[in-house]
Amino acid sequence: MPPLLELRNVKMYYGTSRGTVKAVDGISFRLNKGEAMALVGESGSGKSSLAFTIIRLLPRNVAEAGGEILFYDEELGVVDLAKMNEDEIRRKIRWKKISMVFQASMNALNPILRVQDQMIEPLVLHLGLSREEAVKIAEEALRSVGLAKDVLMRYPFELSGGMKQRVVIAMAIMMRPRLVILDEPTSALDVITQANIMNLLKELKAKFDLSYILITHDIALASEIADKIGVMYAGRLVEVAPADVFFRKPKHPYSQKLLAAMPTLREEKSIEYIPGDVPSLITPPPGCRFHPRCPYAIKGKCEKEEPQTKQIDGSEVACWLY
Repeated sequence: MPPLLELRNVKMYYGTSRGTVKAVDGISFRLNKGEAMALVGESGSGKSSLAFTIIRLLPRNVAEAGGEILFYDEELGVVDLAKMNEDEIRRKIRWKKISMVFQASMNALNPILRVQDQMIEPLVLHLGLSREEAVKIAEEALRSVGLAKDVLMRYPFELSGGMKQRVVIAMAIMMRPRLVILDEPTSALDVITQANIMNLLKELKAKFDLSYILITHDIALASEIADKIGVMYAGRLVEVAPADVFFRKPKHPYSQKLLAAMPTLREEKSIEYIPGDVPSLITPPPGCRFHPRCPYAIKGKCEKEEPQTKQIDGSEVACWLY
């Protein structure tokens, strides 16, 4: 069986008045059925842009988009999402096969529409269901995330942050997609609510056999649910590794620095930081894009030549050290 999702040299550049922003620049990875992959990295590394590229919610100022986004489905076979037009994506893929939980649920819901109207809209438009049938499915979706059906008649401002996040998750799983992209699903929530949401996501994954792409800054959060970790830096994927391998022995210097900056409960260690800033994606550094901040940069090599991805002890890493 082919992987559920395979990206091959995927690119997506924004056009701006200052120049072309290389937000997603040659990303390749595989995601198998039932897997959860976490994408981690600093703000501005291209994680959310990659998510929008996969689900084909591209902004109007796209300057260039390319590569292959291969998606496998028993009904459709293997399709290249990058070659499908907007009408095909809307009718066959978006929300039905691939859905997304957007960052900041407070902004993802329309404040002047009841929850019911927002939940049933894709069911009526995409599946052609009657309003009564759509309401029943919406009620069941709310029950699956631990909310009562009377939430349907409320406005978003009447709900707590955790309740709004559950509504957004219910909307994402309502049409039983195979892949759910989660963009910072616990941002702006308190610690207890974060834990409840993560437990809910794990329950839904097991119940509906879902695959996840989790975008997060919180590496500890990623360890809760991820089967594999992808580390993005300046528009590129510098390391992909099974979660147990990544947290035990990260390979790329950037991955090592990210873990070193994370406090732990079970051991004493000095917290490190990464000097410098994320480079501009309009004029990224030549060679390895991390070399200006890397303590192990090889002079005459890293600043001139782009490293190729290699298989090292179960990890895929792009670094001249290997």
